Amino acid sequence: MSELTFFHGLLIAWFLMAVVVFIALFFVSAPYGRHARCGWGPAIDNRLGWLVMESVPPVAFGILFALGNNPKNLPALIFLLLWEAHYLHRGFIYPFTLPGRGHRMPVVIMVTGIIFNGGNSYLNGRFLFTFSPGYETDWLVDPRFIAGVILFLAGFSINRRADRILKILRKRGDSGYSIPRGSLYKWISCPNYLGEIITWAGWAVTTWSLAGLAFAAWTAANLVPRARAHHQWYHRNFPDYPKERKILLPKIW
Repeated sequence: MSELTFFHGLLIAWFLMAVVVFIALFFVSAPYGRHARCGWGPAIDNRLGWLVMESVPPVAFGILFALGNNPKNLPALIFLLLWEAHYLHRGFIYPFTLPGRGHRMPVVIMVTGIIFNGGNSYLNGRFLFTFSPGYETDWLVDPRFIAGVILFLAGFSINRRADRILKILRKRGDSGYSIPRGSLYKWISCPNYLGEIITWAGWAVTTWSLAGLAFAAWTAANLVPRARAHHQWYHRNFPDYPKERKILLPKIW
C-alpha cells in the first residue's frame, strides 16, 4: 500500500471517527479538568499531560515542513507560522497556566490526545507540504486565503482572551473554580472553545483542503459536546450562574 493510499484512507477514517466522537461525547464527558473522575486508570500530573500531548503538533508539523517536497515559498511559510503560533503556545505556555497540585489527567486521555494530535499533524502537514499541488504566491490574494486568515486570527484572539480571564480567576494556590466574567463570558459559557472552533474553521478555509476540514470537524466534534457539559456543570455548581448565558452562540445556543 502506498503512502498516498494510506493518507486517503486515514482521511476518510478521520471524518467518520469525528462523527462517532461527537455523538459519544454527548453521553460521556472526557474525564479531565472539571469533569475528572475515578475509574479511568492511572493518572499523571495535569500540566505534564497537557505538555506531552500538545507538544506533538509543533514538532511533527515542523518536521513535515522540513521534509516536504513542495516549494517552501511564502504561502507554505505562512501555513507553518499560523500552525506554530497556535501550538507553541498550546504546548509550551498554556500547560503552565493550568492548576497544578492535586489536578490529575488519566493517562488514557493523554495517549488519546497524542494520537489525535499526531493524526491531525500528519494529515495537514503531509498534504500541505507534499501531497498537494502546492500553493503559488497568488494564493495570498485569493479571497479564501484572506478570509481564512482573518477567521484564524479572530479565533486565536478570542481563545487567548478567554484563557487569560480564566487564568486570572485562578488565584495563587487556589485550585477551585469560579464564575468567569467579562468579554464574551457575558453572553456564553465557553468563549475559549468558540475561539478554537473559529480558529480551525479559518484554517480549513485558508488551506482549502479536506485535511483542514477534517481538523475543523474534529475540533467541533470534541468541543461542542464539552461546551454543553461545561455549561451544565456551571449551573449545577453555581446557583447564581447567569441564566441568560448560552453555551457557544450568543442568544442562540
